[in-house]
Amino acid sequence: MRVLHTSDWHLGRAFHRVSMLGAQADFIGHLVTTVRRHAVDAVVVSGDVYDRAVPPLAAVELFDDALHRLAALGVPTVMISGNHDSARRLGVGAGLIDRAGIHLRTEPSAAGTPVLLADAHGDVAFYGLPYLEPALVKDEFAVDRAGHEAVLGAAMDRVRADLAGRPPGTRSVVLAHAFVTGGQASDSERDITVGGVAAVPAGVFDGVDYVALGHLHGCQTITERVRYSGSPLAYSFSEAGHRKSMWLVDLDADGSVTAERLDCPVPRPLARIRGALDDLLADPALARHEDAWVEATLTDAVRPADPMARLAERFPHTLSLAFDPERGPGDPDVSYARRLVGRSDRQIAQDFVAHVRGAGPDEQEAAVLGEAFDAVRAGDTVREAAR
Repeated sequence: MRVLHTSDWHLGRAFHRVSMLGAQADFIGHLVTTVRRHAVDAVVVSGDVYDRAVPPLAAVELFDDALHRLAALGVPTVMISGNHDSARRLGVGAGLIDRAGIHLRTEPSAAGTPVLLADAHGDVAFYGLPYLEPALVKDEFAVDRAGHEAVLGAAMDRVRADLAGRPPGTRSVVLAHAFVTGGQASDSERDITVGGVAAVPAGVFDGVDYVALGHLHGCQTITERVRYSGSPLAYSFSEAGHRKSMWLVDLDADGSVTAERLDCPVPRPLARIRGALDDLLADPALARHEDAWVEATLTDAVRPADPMARLAERFPHTLSLAFDPERGPGDPDVSYARRLVGRSDRQIAQDFVAHVRGAGPDEQEAAVLGEAFDAVRAGDTVREAAR
């Protein structure tokens, strides 16, 4: 069976205030063409179809167009909700849409109920595990501790139990939206850290033939059977080095997997440039970036006059401008933002406690801080979904 794996469309998202709807529509057209050209048997979309729980009308219309075009191909499509989606909104009409071959899986309780598709070698069971917010689904999966590994492990137990009851030789594909250990994050993903832990081990998914992951925006191979497709478009300058693509996965009769990367259209390349303003304007090596979306970091000791206007004369698509004067490591003026790079909200809060009273939080206090951050994030998720 030939499966096309994609995820993280984020329909409705802008890139530094530049609308991406046109580029997203081009991607949908490319997706449809790819399905036809490569004789794809099934499409899987591993979450974050939309960029937010209540998407703008134009994004909904684009999604509706995508559903109609995929259904017209007669190729089954399996989709799950991600942490940016409202599971309930995305799942509206799922029973009716099923009849058109578009299978929306947004309910955690259905984790062990697959979409069954068949080829010449028998059935392939597609299990959709929507994003599982631990605080909201721990009762559904009867886990003592609300963590990503616990709830995903319980969901996968249901998958393995269902698979064990099926005829020998039944192959399996799992769609999941999670941060798996070994994956490389970028700046455009929403934090899903729970209890100080964001990642779950790939071993959680043992026992199935292929795991189609969503959430991280870079295309990545965790193991030969566990992969991220990444987002089809760049949504932050941290993705400037990404090659945006989808996985074309062939699932053989014995469950073995071969995968090929298929490139996605690039609306405009990204470039991150750094240096003194006069140097950036004069450097001939930067000519290749003159048509790119540009993030410029100026290192001038004194902020130059009209830097954005001057940059735009050479780089008309400059979207982001930052200042980071070159300073010595002992310089007390090193920016607060630079001191926070790579630190989580939880670590920043613990550092603040240490700064205020001279000693960091003890084990009990750290636990209280962690519970507070988890409660705020879970509460935000509930309120956004209820809008």
